[in-house]
Amino acid sequence: MSISETFLPEFDQEMVTTRRLLERVPTDKGKWKPHEKSFSLGHLAQLVAWMPGWIAQTLRERELNLKGSAGYSYEKTEDLVKMFDQNVKDARAAMQASKDADYKVDWSLKFGDRTVFTQPRAQVVRTHINHLIHHRGQLTVYLRLIDVPIPSIYGPTADERVPGF
Repeated sequence: MSISETFLPEFDQEMVTTRRLLERVPTDKGKWKPHEKSFSLGHLAQLVAWMPGWIAQTLRERELNLKGSAGYSYEKTEDLVKMFDQNVKDARAAMQASKDADYKVDWSLKFGDRTVFTQPRAQVVRTHINHLIHHRGQLTVYLRLIDVPIPSIYGPTADERVPGF
């Protein structure tokens, strides 16, 4: 089994769940924060929409330099879902096209002349998936705090039952 074949089932499952959650973000609550030091809901949702694209970028390029990158903005939920869908499509295509040797190539995260880290792409892709799941978890807490029903993720929630549970 190739490295891509090991990633794709998990990726597909996690992206379906993430999309269901992202669809529930109320656009009109974009500037809401659970704490003054927290990310706003709109920026967290935008981050979640961007993150699958990081996988495609990792598999197609050898580095990402964050210096001068665009900052966060407030977007309509429907636009974030479209962005997410495109990023998922791009990531899936990049994984399907990648050979095991591609995953062994080093990839670096940079900020200007400073290298933050360098790791083989396989480790970076795994980290991107885990990182996305982490922020999706944050998003569930934000939504719960503003009384948005949480969809089933790995099983039933207080808002949605799963047949058989």
